[in-house]
Amino acid sequence: MRRITLCFAILISAVGFAQNTGEDDWGAWYMYFGTNKVSDKLSIHSEAQIRFYETTGNFNQLLLRTGLNYHINPDAIATFGYAYIATDGTFEEFPNEIDSKENRIFQQLILKNKVGQFLFEHRYRLEQRFIDFGETTDTQHRARYRLQLTLPLTNTFFVNVYDEVFINLQDDIFGQNRLYAAIGVHITENSNLQLGYLKNHFNEANFDRIQVGFFYNPDLRRKSKSPN
Repeated sequence: MRRITLCFAILISAVGFAQNTGEDDWGAWYMYFGTNKVSDKLSIHSEAQIRFYETTGNFNQLLLRTGLNYHINPDAIATFGYAYIATDGTFEEFPNEIDSKENRIFQQLILKNKVGQFLFEHRYRLEQRFIDFGETTDTQHRARYRLQLTLPLTNTFFVNVYDEVFINLQDDIFGQNRLYAAIGVHITENSNLQLGYLKNHFNEANFDRIQVGFFYNPDLRRKSKSPN
């Protein structure tokens, strides 16, 4: 009887101290993306994201990314870029908790095609990740592939969906999968707003995320031209 009572007490204690991963909570990603054309062949990618474990708080991640795009043709873009990422890897707050810091280099190729009214985009990306966990550091490599589909509903509204798979080039092959669907609205000819839902799947966890994304793509070549 004592053994049963002891085992029961250990089980209750383990449950009480089990870490809450936040899977039962809806989180949110608030995002900005920009593609700024500086010449006929070159543009600058700019991006900022802040991600929360909950919809309006509980910091998860800050991501800042930039890159130089080379427009091979209207349907093909090659990119070389850099990203800085700060991550709180736990849903719960702990004393003296240290966020990881990551410096990332990436290479990317985007290919586009159209079938009827459906706009397809294939994004291939390689990443070299240099991560500082505070007491230890690590270098990781991974590949990503995203298939995106955009369908115009009217001249103002559109639907955007994608699926992206992350493949680790070391250790376990599968990293994560992101499935996304959103309604978008064109604000101006070079900007739009998207409100969507993301299912972020890992090997042992699934997260539901609301996404709010603002896309602004001004043509900076116009500003650089001097008046006649």
